[in-house]
Amino acid sequence: MTDVAKAAGCSQATVSFVLNRTPGMKLSQQTRDRVTEAARALGYASPTFPVRTASSAAGVQPIDGIIGFAVDQLATSPEAVVAIEGVRQASWNAGNIVLVAQTLCDDEMEPRTLRALTGPGVSALIYMAIFTREIVAPAYLSDLNIPVVLLNCYTADNAFPAVVPSEIVGGQMSTRHLIEHGHRRIATITGEPWMEAAEHRLKGYRRALASADIPFDPDLVVEGDWSAGAGYRATVQLLALPDRPTAIFCQNDRTAIGCYEALKEAGLSIPDDMSVVGYDDEEIARHMHPPLTTSILPHRAMGMWAVEQLSAPTPDTNRYPITKLECPLVERASVGPPPRR
Repeated sequence: MTDVAKAAGCSQATVSFVLNRTPGMKLSQQTRDRVTEAARALGYASPTFPVRTASSAAGVQPIDGIIGFAVDQLATSPEAVVAIEGVRQASWNAGNIVLVAQTLCDDEMEPRTLRALTGPGVSALIYMAIFTREIVAPAYLSDLNIPVVLLNCYTADNAFPAVVPSEIVGGQMSTRHLIEHGHRRIATITGEPWMEAAEHRLKGYRRALASADIPFDPDLVVEGDWSAGAGYRATVQLLALPDRPTAIFCQNDRTAIGCYEALKEAGLSIPDDMSVVGYDDEEIARHMHPPLTTSILPHRAMGMWAVEQLSAPTPDTNRYPITKLECPLVERASVGPPPRR
């Protein structure tokens, strides 16, 4: 909605009212047409112009009725909301209803929640984890006689269709973008190393360096915890190096906020003195000064993919390969060539 609002020259609320055809809104037809055309031009789908899903294209009978959506944490990050919106968008094209509940992985409440989400009239279940990881699926899921899809998680036995972001490629693309601008002293501020996203983004960073014949320097890798405070402290540490970097790959946008503050406090300009890349494409990224180059976590696309898989035929082996969706890079104004020294 932010992109469409900017292209159409109106507010996000106006975009929401138009694309959702909210009744009672006194909007001119000219405004409605401008929003619709901007959405079409940007490639976004809405109930105003239906999408032909992969399942309908393949002639598979689509899900009809109610889709349950269980997520371990709903209120702590925007990723779940974005994925839910992708599910809603794909589901409403077929007239389906989406019921959402938070489980917190609670031993007692999660089974009760899943039973409530898979009762009479429910046609399918989408099970989501906030942090990308391997899970042990609740035994209850294997006994269901409705389709189940895992979103942002997977099981070791691949018993369910599963979709996750392609984090290694995302880290590689972010680092390669800096290399293509001429940088060779590229630092990275990681997330917590026990998390799969941090591990894979770092692996992508190292792959990009190796592909460009740039030696890996452990002094340029600083462990963070995804927070702005960690980004600030890590940047101060990097600036104190005798041969400091010319670019910093922050492995999420909140880390980049702290990085920006430390650079500006040191009197450095972005990107003239230091280039910065983030990750996640949170709303704040486009409002930072300068706007932050970052990667999109494809949770909306993952939600839409999950709906399509609910109608897909079961493979003969009853085993599903994990699907990985690309994290596209959004180029803004925080990257430039390295400064002359």
